[in-house]
Amino acid sequence: MPEPIIEVNQVSKVYNINRSASGSLRQDLKRAWLTALGKENKFFNSRDADSKPTTLRALHDVSFTVQEGEILGIIGPNGAGKSTLLKILSRIILPTEGYVRGRGKISSLLEIGTGFHYELSGRENIFISGYMLGMKKHEIRKRFDEIVEFSGVEQFLDTPVKRYSSGMYVRLAFAVAAHLDPDILIVDEVLAVGDAEFQRKCMGKMKEVSSKKGRTILFVSHNMQAITNLCSNALLLQKGKITATGTPAQVVNSYFSAFRNQLWKHEWQAGDGAPGNEFITLQSVELIPELPDGMNQIDIRTPITVRFRFYNKSPDIVLATGLHLYTITEECIFDVSSPATVQKAGLIEGTCTIPGNFLNDGSYFISIIFVKDTSKPLFYFDRCLQFDVEDYRENMAWFGKWRGYVRPQFPFQLKQIE
Repeated sequence: MPEPIIEVNQVSKVYNINRSASGSLRQDLKRAWLTALGKENKFFNSRDADSKPTTLRALHDVSFTVQEGEILGIIGPNGAGKSTLLKILSRIILPTEGYVRGRGKISSLLEIGTGFHYELSGRENIFISGYMLGMKKHEIRKRFDEIVEFSGVEQFLDTPVKRYSSGMYVRLAFAVAAHLDPDILIVDEVLAVGDAEFQRKCMGKMKEVSSKKGRTILFVSHNMQAITNLCSNALLLQKGKITATGTPAQVVNSYFSAFRNQLWKHEWQAGDGAPGNEFITLQSVELIPELPDGMNQIDIRTPITVRFRFYNKSPDIVLATGLHLYTITEECIFDVSSPATVQKAGLIEGTCTIPGNFLNDGSYFISIIFVKDTSKPLFYFDRCLQFDVEDYRENMAWFGKWRGYVRPQFPFQLKQIE
């Protein structure tokens, strides 16, 4: 088996965290000075006493290898240690324990601002980035036109990049990173800043760089469709540890299996702090998508049933329930309600199905409202369920990002009449 281009062996990273807002270096110097004078107890104030250093283990015994030409996807929830891992691989920070071995030139695109000087123009930053990768001036000039064309910022090439929009900045940064032939390209979720058309170009470029030129790519993203379509292998990070490795489909399914229950289902036992009040007490809320066997991912075709159970504490009450569907940015998509009917005291189940081929791709959350006598609110359960809808296109032209929040399939055809 050929030698891997990247070897990560039992890497751990521990950060020292000082809880005081005053600054850990100042506190350390003050503490050392007072201790030397024998006056530490006398002068130590309450804020200093609360600033005892604590530690955060961002990574714990992480080990894996990457072969030359491989596209490795790295996924996981926020705070899992993905960015810390990429910074170690990019040689920005050092591991606390373990080691990383690699060979070749590395180009990293970790966050907006990485590697560029704000006061210099786009043109100057292209050359500076090339120099940092060890390229000669004539090599950069050879690729210069390709970089500019791909980035789409030709009109602003001699403008200081501090005046660029975040989208322009990322387009130029990615174009430089991908076209200057690094042996290893490291890309974080920063591409999410670009529009849908540019993201599509980036995915195509990364595939080309890997397949045709044999370059190695490490790609971190929360877009599971991009991970599945682009990567040859993937790993899942949770709380600083690798919990799954394998094909992208296997790892994405592990990710959704691990985290969907936190977003798709909640159950409460009696006396277990269930949401509610003197009128209503929740027993469970659940999202039930109609997924094919082996799939854990909702896409635009997926019918989704919302099922909830609650205790009605008021006998013979005229009761109705409503579902509010919102985008993740709190824009309401719809408000739908059940008929108002007389209900006895006891356990009640409600269900509502959102049909497939209705919602556009995006992130959504659901809130439930309970109403008596058609107009008097009893209880509002905000953000009780959350889910993501992935894109799916088959035999459809590419028009860029599909606009709007809904995406219904109306009868629509073209007919030759002459």
